[in-house]
Amino acid sequence: MKTTIEHKGKSINIDLSKPLDISIPLQASEENPLAWYQNQPIIEPVKMGDWTGKVSEGASVNFNNVFFNPHAHGTHTECFGHISKEFHSVNEALKTFFFLAEVISIKPKAPAPMERAGGADEIISEESISKALKGKTPEAIVIRTLPNSSIKRSKHWSDTNWPFLHEKAALFLREIGVKHLLIDLPSVDKEKDEGKLLAHKAFWNFPQNPRADCTITELIYVPDSVEDGSYLLNLQMASFENDAAPSKPVLYKIL
Repeated sequence: MKTTIEHKGKSINIDLSKPLDISIPLQASEENPLAWYQNQPIIEPVKMGDWTGKVSEGASVNFNNVFFNPHAHGTHTECFGHISKEFHSVNEALKTFFFLAEVISIKPKAPAPMERAGGADEIISEESISKALKGKTPEAIVIRTLPNSSIKRSKHWSDTNWPFLHEKAALFLREIGVKHLLIDLPSVDKEKDEGKLLAHKAFWNFPQNPRADCTITELIYVPDSVEDGSYLLNLQMASFENDAAPSKPVLYKIL
């Protein structure tokens, strides 16, 4: 199923029958990715008296409760309400769902001595992103960190001091007009940063003039089979009135 999309005066051809799903599904097992010191999600049948919502135990339907945390348990999309005192819903922030996106691969590196944030932290720098974009200014950017192992799909991230996006890199993305930032880490910021959240704040321009229609999507996984380059992104998201919601970003290769 092929289609042509007109975007800013240009025609884009894609094959809708060949989606590239870069989300990580949520599952109630140790194979589920974990972050922020949370236990695995729970999916279990409802129990009311002697009735259990499970067909294999005599019910006519399977009827499960699900307990999970969007930020800790898988691919999720968040708005600036994640860091604001006032409530802001990601369901209000994301009103359109298709964007031109650039997939880039970055190997995080230790910063210069004067920019170290403690220890031997690895950062994604402004320079590395600028070099990978090659002058392009996409609406959305998908960052795949290297090395890229399928272990990311089930990794337990707590206390791993993952690489993070430097504040200057987040500011650069804001300045070139990127509205949707996707990354394969639990956060664009350092795991333990004393609550500074420098990359979140720089990207959203918070608190000065928050970009209410911009989002950050974390804990994606981009297989090696997805080459760097330009794609059409369908940023699908569950309709939660919350600062973040589980999401399913899907890429379509531009033909």
